[in-house]
Amino acid sequence: MFKISDTVTWVGKIDWELNRFHGDEYSTHKGSSYNSYLIRDEKTVLIDTVWQPFSKEFVENLKKVIDLKEIDYIVINHSEIDHSGALTDLMEEIPDTPIYCTKNGAKIIKGHHHKDWNFVEVKTGDTLHIGKNKLIFVEARMLHWPDSMMTYMSGENILFSNDAFGQHYASELMYNDKVDREELYNEALKYYANILTPFSKFVIGKIEEVVALNIPIEMICPSHGIIWREDPLQIVNQYMEWANSYQENQITIVYDTMWNGTRRIAEAIAEGIKSKDKDVDIKLFNCAKRDKNDIITEIFKSKMVLVGSSTINNGILTAVAGILEMMKGLKFTNKKAAAFGSYGWSGEAVKIITQQLKDAKFDVVNEGIRELWNPDEEALERCREYGRSLV
Repeated sequence: MFKISDTVTWVGKIDWELNRFHGDEYSTHKGSSYNSYLIRDEKTVLIDTVWQPFSKEFVENLKKVIDLKEIDYIVINHSEIDHSGALTDLMEEIPDTPIYCTKNGAKIIKGHHHKDWNFVEVKTGDTLHIGKNKLIFVEARMLHWPDSMMTYMSGENILFSNDAFGQHYASELMYNDKVDREELYNEALKYYANILTPFSKFVIGKIEEVVALNIPIEMICPSHGIIWREDPLQIVNQYMEWANSYQENQITIVYDTMWNGTRRIAEAIAEGIKSKDKDVDIKLFNCAKRDKNDIITEIFKSKMVLVGSSTINNGILTAVAGILEMMKGLKFTNKKAAAFGSYGWSGEAVKIITQQLKDAKFDVVNEGIRELWNPDEEALERCREYGRSLV
């Protein structure tokens, strides 16, 4: 626990061991944190709690900082149990304490905890006077759940942004001016690409709404990862860029292979691209061997994505099917795509991938390329030429 200001203390949990999140859907190579904040003004407010496995530890640690009966209000910006997970143990100690959340938040908290606590439902613009400071609630629907909101503390000009502007990143340093900037931005980009991409239009709208409020922001305190205190609006500006059909000068090639024929096609296509455009960044990933969330992050950065698979049982390999499903769900925009693959006798994979890329709203540039068995030099040259044509 550490003081952020004279009024605000961080009372969360750094989870060094975390390597998977949302079940098995998100890789956290650098751990994470569950950021909870205690505000001590004329009134005392707890903003968010921690993930359920750390619930009892959280409550016991909180008791070392404050008599729990001194907590006047609890604010839950988001109902997922990595934020609301300690409520059951906490409310056993202070059962009548009002919980401020959105209308959807109250419904979902009840769905997780099956308790009908003293909920106070708030909407954008509602305020809570706590002394020298005032809390202003800002709904953030679909960033990234229907119940999400942010809480702004006027006076000290701190935005408690919940999942927005966060990262799964464990560090004792905890401030953006102390950690490695490149590492921080990589984790923030991965977080955006894998979680917030489908909601980019809401990101733009909500940021514009907050900017229109014309409120000064001196610190952004998310619910995961590092606190933004040096030039905190840098991450807001970065979100606006990421939300606007973001792309870099990059082509990502994703494939799975049975007997290396599809791998050799992928590498030949990459050779062709590079021979035509030496400035483009080309990245190849065997999706059966590489981390799926890291691959998705590279797809997010790309202007074109090539997806390849061998044909098996008149279909595609399961690792490729999984990545395609993720690509569809994330609703990428302004990205071109094409398919490739090797086959033995039926050869449906390229056609299947092409259709799935179209279903995922990628701009499919052609019907793809397929080669029989393990490609010989003549076939590999066709693949190189195919790469050159894509440029």
